[in-house]
Amino acid sequence: MKQLLNILIAVSLFSCKEESKVEEAVAQIPVEFKVERFDQIFWGSKPEELPLIKVKYPFFFPAGNPDSVWVNKLKNPLLKELYKEVQMKYPKLGKIETDMEKLFAHVQYYFPKHKTPRVITLINEVDTDGRVFYVDTLALVSLDCYLGKDHRFYVDFPEFKKYEFEENQILPNLVSSFCYGKIAPPIDRTLLSAMIYYGKELYVKDKLIPEYSDTDKIGYTDLQLKFCQENEYYMWSNLVENKLLYDSNPKNEQRFINPAPFSKFYLEIDNQIPGRVGQWLGWQIVRSYMNNNKEVTLKDLLAMDAKTIFENSKYKPKKQ
Repeated sequence: MKQLLNILIAVSLFSCKEESKVEEAVAQIPVEFKVERFDQIFWGSKPEELPLIKVKYPFFFPAGNPDSVWVNKLKNPLLKELYKEVQMKYPKLGKIETDMEKLFAHVQYYFPKHKTPRVITLINEVDTDGRVFYVDTLALVSLDCYLGKDHRFYVDFPEFKKYEFEENQILPNLVSSFCYGKIAPPIDRTLLSAMIYYGKELYVKDKLIPEYSDTDKIGYTDLQLKFCQENEYYMWSNLVENKLLYDSNPKNEQRFINPAPFSKFYLEIDNQIPGRVGQWLGWQIVRSYMNNNKEVTLKDLLAMDAKTIFENSKYKPKKQ
């Protein structure tokens, strides 16, 4: 027992040392950018200033729309109130901008071809499908989607989705957008493939925003994360015993992967189980794989199929 404990301590110290080396290297990467507050530029402008703004930000002004469309937006009382609330919450970006700088340095470390993007904040009329956009040389953040879960603008949203409106979701959402197209799509429709696909995305967050907590990375409360940690063995055993891992029934994604008030094991305690536990379990599988295969790079991982990862992960949760 003592020998096993010594081995575990040695492995832990080695991992910490490796992580420390990475962070030292990341700290040496120069990152220069300035967040462009298009929300302030547009909503603080006068109609006669529109032509100059359109020249600088043409992608926000689709061809075919007369200037009257934008002038009417500037006069819209609801949108003016939305702008006011955004400015009250985000007069300056402070920690968000600092966190972005760290994120972009980590991106350049793990993905050297990607340079620091042009970063622009805006108001998107609470379009949750377009809350962030991070592709190649451009990163957009709709600040009106991050006013806090208890804000009155979000009162009509389901309770389980309100976590998405917290400020601490901006960076995790940016990483999710960055991952799009970089993770090999599942080669089949099995539950395991979907679990590991999202497990990879969450693992990228481990690497690109390491200072963020697991709750922030996946968008759970402390209580939800604690439930997963304490019941990992039982949730995993249920999936195995019911032969769901290699089942291609699309309903499995609705039960365990997609955002929902709770995951559906069809048990009496379902309403206590967080939604998206399939993603969380996939994350633990990917973590286990990378811990046991130190020679595998992040890019290697993202290209690898789920079966290879699972079979070489040595994943075996223990009963609490």
